[in-house]
Amino acid sequence: MAAKIFIDGEHGTTGLQIRTRLADRRDLELLSIPEAERRNEKMREDMLNSADIAILCLPDDASKQAYEMTAANNNVRLLDASTAFRVHPDWAYGFAEMDKAQKAKIRSARYVSNPGCYPTGAIGLIRPLRAAGILPDGYPVSVNAVSGYTGGGKQLIAQMEDKTHPEHLAANNFLYGLTMKHKHVPEMQTHGLLDRAPLFAPSVGRFPQGMIVQVPLFLEDIGGGATVESIHAALVAHYAGQDIVSVVPLAESAKLPRIDAEELAGQDTMKLFVFGTPGGAHVNLVALLDNLGKGASGAAVQNMDLMLSA
Repeated sequence: MAAKIFIDGEHGTTGLQIRTRLADRRDLELLSIPEAERRNEKMREDMLNSADIAILCLPDDASKQAYEMTAANNNVRLLDASTAFRVHPDWAYGFAEMDKAQKAKIRSARYVSNPGCYPTGAIGLIRPLRAAGILPDGYPVSVNAVSGYTGGGKQLIAQMEDKTHPEHLAANNFLYGLTMKHKHVPEMQTHGLLDRAPLFAPSVGRFPQGMIVQVPLFLEDIGGGATVESIHAALVAHYAGQDIVSVVPLAESAKLPRIDAEELAGQDTMKLFVFGTPGGAHVNLVALLDNLGKGASGAAVQNMDLMLSA
């Protein structure tokens, strides 16, 4: 019997991407509300409670409402793409490659929170070093990143693409989150196993899909004899045995003149790089991914498939 999937918020950017990915799946029955009825709350509640898995592509408050609507129905499992539950202890965090036990947690969970795009890159770089004891307590982690503008949803897409839009943005690249209170920081700290909040500086470029996340490190402040080679080896060991997150060999990274933020656009994988000079004082950790792929819709489909495999 085909599993019933309802995408709550299917007409938004993430929802549309998920629906496109699932369109040709014959093992699924996609439940849908016509766009003209998208504000019909009774129909929405019925769809939520008819699904085997409801994928929530909604603002935080609407996701919390969907949770309340389905709380009494143990037959419905939720996969939430908002920030509402990403650090909630009762929700499995949907980054299956994060550590060896995470895939099983997702597979068996009733509630799964899909990661944010920036945190996927940041946690992917930081957590292995914390787990291996390389990155010490108290280290002042900074995360610098640039994303394609589709990460901002329909409103930002319109502002970037439509020159007649009353709030058209002409900038080719811009920083935001300037108050240092970005909603992704708790997620990075919790799942990055950090004992202090990282400094996060996000930006948006004039390209639709793609992302670069950087975590620069001062080796003398890390201590313990950390080197470019030992940091790279820790990442390789952490991600061994799976084919979603790859760690680029040091020799290959050393030959690269630049990193293209759009390289993985349209793909649901992630590449990690370790840059630095052997014997040098600094290392730059870099994650490359598609903000709508492994950073959003692609990860949601990966998590849905794990949940269905339980």
